[in-house]
Amino acid sequence: MSRIQADQVKHVAHLARLAITDEEAEMFTKQLDAIISFAEQLNELDTTGVEPTSHVLDMKNVLREDKPEKGLPVEEVLKNAPDHEDGQVRVPSIIE
Repeated sequence: MSRIQADQVKHVAHLARLAITDEEAEMFTKQLDAIISFAEQLNELDTTGVEPTSHVLDMKNVLREDKPEKGLPVEEVLKNAPDHEDGQVRVPSIIE
């Protein structure tokens, strides 16, 4: 017996705004049933003492030390600005 039915596949496709044919629904039903069967095999494993993880590998953020550095020269930055005045980029006003 299948753990998922074609009408459930069609319903999920509808929620995802996907148009699928009856043949596609049958194909996805078989594929999803195989996926569910594979996932159910995990329930047979004894996971006592195994800590939950979010990644298979030990992930760490590698951050560099935050040191102030000299930026680009103002003249070089402003040469790419369409409009500038007194060392600042001018933008259209948005306040009425």
